[in-house]
Amino acid sequence: MTTPETDQVADPEAQLKKISGALTRYRILAWTTGIWLLLLVAEMIAYYGFGVENLKWIAIVHGWMYMAYLLFTLDLGVKVRWPWGKLLLTCLAGTIPFLSFYFEHIRSREVKAQIEEAKRSVGLA
Repeated sequence: MTTPETDQVADPEAQLKKISGALTRYRILAWTTGIWLLLLVAEMIAYYGFGVENLKWIAIVHGWMYMAYLLFTLDLGVKVRWPWGKLLLTCLAGTIPFLSFYFEHIRSREVKAQIEEAKRSVGLA
């Protein structure tokens, strides 16, 4: 009888597909969170600078998007075995305007390179 651990080792192609799917989800949420964070900054400028009060819902949407971003970042980080510091910094990137876009770029490049290297090492590429 096989255990989940031996299934992962026995089928590296399936594991690489899981990592690729996690990367896609992370990338989508990094961009979505970044866009909503910029909207949140604009809402704060409108509220504190111009007294516009009907945009409070943007903060709620950004909060939900950020929570989803955290989950998908953790999913990817666990699958590719990021060190805790790298995982924490990537999670915090969704709290600083424009940083989630930069981190999405560098983390995607790193993970794509790892996927390609893993494919070559098991003869899939």
